[in-house]
Amino acid sequence: MKNKLYENHLKEVMAKRPVFGMTIYSGCPQFVELLGYAGFDFAFIDAEHCPWETTALQNAVLAARSTGVSPLVRVTKPDMIEIRKALEMGAEGVIVPHVRTIEEMKICVSGAKFPPLGRRGFDVNVRAAQYGFDMGGVEFYEEANRTELVIPMAEDFEFTDQLDEMLAVPGVDAINFGPADFSMSLNCRNNTSGGNSFYDLNDSPADIAMKDIIAKARPKGIGVMAPAVPPTYENAKKLVDKGVNMVIMGNDFGNYGAALKAIREETLAKFK
Repeated sequence: MKNKLYENHLKEVMAKRPVFGMTIYSGCPQFVELLGYAGFDFAFIDAEHCPWETTALQNAVLAARSTGVSPLVRVTKPDMIEIRKALEMGAEGVIVPHVRTIEEMKICVSGAKFPPLGRRGFDVNVRAAQYGFDMGGVEFYEEANRTELVIPMAEDFEFTDQLDEMLAVPGVDAINFGPADFSMSLNCRNNTSGGNSFYDLNDSPADIAMKDIIAKARPKGIGVMAPAVPPTYENAKKLVDKGVNMVIMGNDFGNYGAALKAIREETLAKFK
């Protein structure tokens, strides 16, 4: 029987409603804990753009588990060892950046899933299996295959150029669409009135690509993740109305910075 702290439930929640999370860049476990207290569904723990190795993520994963928020770890690349290690330390899912080829798509599944879905290395002496304590090997790999999420990132034109073939790879649970990198892969700076144009999802080339992913992924039971920029109700609702069911509500640096700016403008400036 698996300890309740390590029961995976995000897939179950996603079947009922959209889920909401935040990216954690800082490496601060306390920020991850706060997501759970605030009622977020998942923590997007980033190891691609942050100065920590995958094996140093365990405190953030433990912080997420302690408050009931699902830890999703973004590894640095499509690599079977990195993917496996993130899941073994207790992540509920892996997010894999810059998946550009069918082979890389298959690596995402092979590293995360046990046979017959993939070729993940097996060992029960890991946190995800409670180190073999009161959890049998068969129970471990069956539950892992059923509940852990594989989330490749569509953030390059190569992904959408072969979208049908990408989505035909079995074992993928969701696609994380990255509008900024996708726009840059096209050497395209979207024309918007203010804000970060690389994240424009208002009839931009990135928006068109995302809609195509949604139209082809969701009928297959594959979720779609995308960022609400800025993280407002209005922007989140636009994404959900389009068919996104995993919404990223900003990141710890951005949201903390926005709070500091508000304090500076609303209070500090009045005393200077």
